[in-house]
Amino acid sequence: MLRGAGALGAAALVPWTPACGTSDDALTFYFAANPEEADARMRIVAAFEREHPEVRVRTILAGGDPTQQISTFCAGGRCPDVLMAWEFNFAGLADRGVLLDLNGLLERDRRFAAALHADSHPALYETFGFKGGQYAFPEQWSGAFLFYNTRIFAEAGVPPPPGRWDQPWSFDEFLATATALTRRSGNGRVTQWGFVDTWSAPYSAALFGMNNGTPWAVPRVNPTHLNFDDDDFLAGIQFYADLANVHRVAPAAADTQSISTMGLFTAGKAAMALGGHWRYQTFVHAEELEFDVAVLPTGPGAAAKGRAARSAIGSTGLAIAAGSRRREQAWEFLKFATGPVGQSLIAESGLFVPVLRSAIASPGFTAAHTGISNLAVLTGGPEHSEGLPITPDWQKVHALMDRAIGPVLRGSRPASSLKHGLTPQIDEVLAAP
Repeated sequence: MLRGAGALGAAALVPWTPACGTSDDALTFYFAANPEEADARMRIVAAFEREHPEVRVRTILAGGDPTQQISTFCAGGRCPDVLMAWEFNFAGLADRGVLLDLNGLLERDRRFAAALHADSHPALYETFGFKGGQYAFPEQWSGAFLFYNTRIFAEAGVPPPPGRWDQPWSFDEFLATATALTRRSGNGRVTQWGFVDTWSAPYSAALFGMNNGTPWAVPRVNPTHLNFDDDDFLAGIQFYADLANVHRVAPAAADTQSISTMGLFTAGKAAMALGGHWRYQTFVHAEELEFDVAVLPTGPGAAAKGRAARSAIGSTGLAIAAGSRRREQAWEFLKFATGPVGQSLIAESGLFVPVLRSAIASPGFTAAHTGISNLAVLTGGPEHSEGLPITPDWQKVHALMDRAIGPVLRGSRPASSLKHGLTPQIDEVLAAP
């Protein structure tokens, strides 16, 4: 399962068992990962154990719904000591008292706190703040941006998209590029798409809304209202939906029944693909795929407000269980994994974008992305990101959003329908005590 992790990975990465309960003398670390990501995390664990030989770490790989799994573990008195935290679920866990507020440990360890704050990107660090508490430290940025096939662009004579966040391009320019790079056979069948989405369509649609000059919510933390009734936000969603339904430069659901959007891009049948850094390893190992990265386009609403292109934050963090009996060991592990040493290992892995400025600017990160010319898209991503709203009710909001946006993405309803359909339902959820 763990290629390259060696005996440590095979022995340490195990499913949760009763032996991992309070009688176990190991520090338990719960996370979700595919095999390549697990390898990188096991390297961090191994390095920590070398520096702290008195601490043994037992890793637990998530399965199924991590939020439900964590809730089940902790309700049964078997909460792992260190837990991966996601921006969309940590607030609910913090609100229920599952996660420890790290501010007390930061106050006691002022030297580390000062170094962490000086080297952190505020947008990422603040992602895991809730009701005055700091419930996790960010460990990686995935973001959302464009991958593009450099060979397709070159052969078509189409200028490549901008490779820096301070070099914007418009929705109209993006559509013109996608149109120029969409190819059809004599019978009208698309043989090459201008654009595909490898992320989650409802979130991608909202990302286009955000890049038309309106954030998800103000304030971001504990909002009582989301901006699905804002005309600019809705126009961005409509633009995204029209790429498939009106302009036919992106595949609809029926077009990806035999091959996924990931498959289309890796096979050279799509010119641009929206995704996060988690797609990088798949693309870099695809045969004969030559690609680079680019920034997202912005709409007229953003131009009118002077707002630059924004990425999604897409960060995960590390937290300590409030009931951990190994709090001191857990704190040392958090400092190691989210500090300079752990972040340098993340940078060198090529699997993640680290969150510390020093690690992003390190030679190791550059060496792990030798095929990328537009490295500034990755290194500048954290500074040009906005995250999801932080609320303990996000799972309820997500369910409402997923159901309401579906018809818009299929072209059966306009985005303007969300103003009076989705918005009141979300407001009701967010206003509930």
